[in-house]
Amino acid sequence: MNARAGTVSRHYVLAAGGTGGHLTPAFALAHELERRGHHVALITDARGEAIPGKPGFLPAHVLPAGRFGKNPLRWPAALSAVIEGRAMARRLYESFEPSAVVGFGGYPALPALLAARAAGIPTVIHEQNAVLGRVNRLLAGRVNAIATAYPDVDRLKPKYRAKVELVGNPVRPEVLALREEPFPAFTEDGLLRVLVTGGSQGARVLSEVVPDGLAMLAPALRSRLQVTQQCRPEDLDAVRDRYASHGIPAELGTYFEAMHLHLRDAHLFIGRAGASTIAELTAVGRPAILVPLPIATDDHQAANVREIVKAGGARAIRQSQFTAKELAKQINAMAQRPETLANAAHAAWNCGRPHAARDLADLVESFGASPIQDVIRVANERGARAGAALAGGNAR
Repeated sequence: MNARAGTVSRHYVLAAGGTGGHLTPAFALAHELERRGHHVALITDARGEAIPGKPGFLPAHVLPAGRFGKNPLRWPAALSAVIEGRAMARRLYESFEPSAVVGFGGYPALPALLAARAAGIPTVIHEQNAVLGRVNRLLAGRVNAIATAYPDVDRLKPKYRAKVELVGNPVRPEVLALREEPFPAFTEDGLLRVLVTGGSQGARVLSEVVPDGLAMLAPALRSRLQVTQQCRPEDLDAVRDRYASHGIPAELGTYFEAMHLHLRDAHLFIGRAGASTIAELTAVGRPAILVPLPIATDDHQAANVREIVKAGGARAIRQSQFTAKELAKQINAMAQRPETLANAAHAAWNCGRPHAARDLADLVESFGASPIQDVIRVANERGARAGAALAGGNAR
């Protein structure tokens, strides 16, 4: 038994593709399961093994994972890789004996979950986007539970709804720690701090449009701008020159190590609509202008913005319509009055699901435990939550 009364130490395997979008929630779950006294292992690809932020306690196992693209000539090789990866996963399970295997999407998750199903091991998938991803679509009918980040998920068949649980998308602890901090003061004559970021595929259009859009703001807003923008290395000098020509102070960089601190200070975010980005915006409560990546698989970034836009926490602009003039129009509408921006911040905050890691861990823990262990665990969880609610109340 570990320090958490009623929780028995068990083994879990997490399987995820080697991108931040897949691995960020996997790492958050790993931290929560490890905190509860469990042993956790990761199945991923070579990128995932080396990605920054991987917990030191989390051993990574690299499996072959074929990519089934549009070219059918490559399918036999992809199938062969999946079969090889499945066999390797079965051997890992024989020694590690997991109580459940959790998939976060990406091709490495496919052989890992197929092997678990063949071995009779319970399986869970977590979908970070508002569209069920390709690998998760292949696995949805075979798994025991489907955890989602959004209440409405496209391409999720109605017949699977009974095993769906809304948990949210776990975020980094340093971001979650900002949730109870107030929205930074924004007054009629104070600075308007704007944070601009774009993924590796998306920074260029932001670099081209945002400086000119900010220059077109109403003079009362433009004179108070303070910009922090992440750029591609090859765009850095051109963006710096654009801001200088407009007389707008801007801090530029290709990478900001303490991005959560920039998010904490920002009054407005401009960027892409990846699942992790929206999870962090809603965790902290920051209004945003979002430009979904048009080449994202199944246009999932456009689906990701629906909830926060409907709530009033963000505005979305399709890239085909993302011009300097349109950007200036939207910023003027959001930021001309301090209360408008503050209301949008609160609307974004209300969309947050700060207990995503906890709720996902609860779901995962429900597999592989005896009934009496689950009764004890759930009773303890409910008692702790009730006590916290009575002690703290609603902090915001």
